Amino acid sequence: MTNLTPEEREAGKEGARAAGGQSRRDFLKQGILAGAVAGGGLGAFYFGYEKTLADPVRVGVLGTGDEGNVLIGAVNPDFIQVKAIADIRPYNQWRAFNGEWGQPARPGLLAKYGWKTEDEARKHVKVYEDYNELLEKEQDIEAVIIALPLHLHAPAAIAAMKRGLHVMTEKLMAHSVHECKDMARTAAQTGLYLATGHQRHYNILYHEAVDAIRRGLLGDLHYIRAQWHRGNQPGHDSWQMPLPPRIKDPKKYKDADKLQKEWDSWTKRLAKLEEEFRKKGKGSLEEIQSWRRRIAQKEAQIADGRIKDKVKDYGYKDAQLKQPGSDEVYDRPAIEELIRWRLWERTGGGLMAELGSHQLDAASIFISALFDGEKQHPLNVVCAANRPVFPMDREIEDHVCCILEFPAPGYVKDDPIHGRKKIGVQYASINGNGYGGYGEIVFGTKRTLVIEKEQTSTFFPGLSKMGASKGGGPTLDTQASGVAVKGESGPARDISRGYVEELEHWAWCIRNPSPFNQPRCYPKVALGDAVIALTTNIAGRQGKRIEFQEAWFDPNSDETPEGIKPSVPAKK
Repeated sequence: MTNLTPEEREAGKEGARAAGGQSRRDFLKQGILAGAVAGGGLGAFYFGYEKTLADPVRVGVLGTGDEGNVLIGAVNPDFIQVKAIADIRPYNQWRAFNGEWGQPARPGLLAKYGWKTEDEARKHVKVYEDYNELLEKEQDIEAVIIALPLHLHAPAAIAAMKRGLHVMTEKLMAHSVHECKDMARTAAQTGLYLATGHQRHYNILYHEAVDAIRRGLLGDLHYIRAQWHRGNQPGHDSWQMPLPPRIKDPKKYKDADKLQKEWDSWTKRLAKLEEEFRKKGKGSLEEIQSWRRRIAQKEAQIADGRIKDKVKDYGYKDAQLKQPGSDEVYDRPAIEELIRWRLWERTGGGLMAELGSHQLDAASIFISALFDGEKQHPLNVVCAANRPVFPMDREIEDHVCCILEFPAPGYVKDDPIHGRKKIGVQYASINGNGYGGYGEIVFGTKRTLVIEKEQTSTFFPGLSKMGASKGGGPTLDTQASGVAVKGESGPARDISRGYVEELEHWAWCIRNPSPFNQPRCYPKVALGDAVIALTTNIAGRQGKRIEFQEAWFDPNSDETPEGIKPSVPAKK
């Protein structure tokens, strides 16, 4: 996230072993546990579950859009058998089976289970539009994975648990804190497993970071800086997916009929490739097959136009967005609210829910290491939220920047001395410039830990500062020891982002029910993450500092930051 130079990375190889003691990654590097993890992932070893289940959990997947397909791609068939899917969009149904071209994280069910065709796969996996119909009709499933738009997490999860099904829901837990408490209370009353997909709880790098902090390798942790910067700009926005043809006026909207134009261009290109291959032997069959698959995917995306009116039956709405002080009006059809659900306040939670919740969750994970693993709640938050980049084609912010204070060891509220023992956490999520990418920097009095894109971690020794190299670029100057100490940043291995492990462990808990076997992001933990993200949204939109109330983090309390009481009574 800091665009580290080769010099910085070399200095950053100072690792955990330099401080003495051994962590799990040290054992792995020495090969002591090579036999224990050979041929499989590291999740079972790190997080305490078996490497396979004799009887995989039978699940339905509610919502097979971007994140739903990532979760399908993370399914281990030794743990989970997908029996049904539900999604309104033809495009999402298609890629649930066939995957998404150019996206290895979304390989599709055919690739996961070895089925040759979609027709064959549909003999094993039933398909529904309405998730409620799936919940009503599918008698064979035991659990559901929920990756619907955020505003549907709570109603879908509660309906599933009332039906006797365990639940894994994507983050954020729900659209509001009172809904999160409804979900937590329903889970407690039904005795079912409810897990939320904050995957950093199952990412080995974060697990090892906690180990390093506990052993004092960083010294006194006092500041964390995190960011998620994206280069999204008008006309090039990953959250503003193209709409089906003829949904908007091409004269007024630049992205209108984009899909149809791409399909026309691609089919002409494919026809030319096929002709040259047939008549002249030029090109390759592999290239032709690749273009055929891309065109099939584009046709599935265009097919969403068939449901442009039907989506209103599922609660999606037309709207007109008006710019204050201007005659400009943005017409939003109901299908746009569905396809671009992250952009609207009713259906999404903006940058804090989609991105910031992950990284403030990471900050709380790091801080919990100072308190024997007990999750700490923030004390207060200030936030700036604005929209300087995009035009009036959305409701959420372009930029969010916030500062939170967490208690440090020894903190005593209102004490003139110990009341100032706090850990500052600064977070920014912006559009318009992707410089630095995303990641977290954890500052201690002995070392600095940098985690980049959930896949690499680097320890910088001593009291480090950034300076300028002779070539004009940044370098890392380590002041404590005078000369950077070369060490090891850990064994070379592919790092899972945690999706596979969170699903495996959830399924394992279902097969091994016990009060001691709980998903790492169980309802109280997920509620805490939601309180942080949603309260930060309130602070940014109201432009004020907010003091967190402990009652907000208690599933059994009716108090919420939005002032709305849960509808499910607390268990007595």
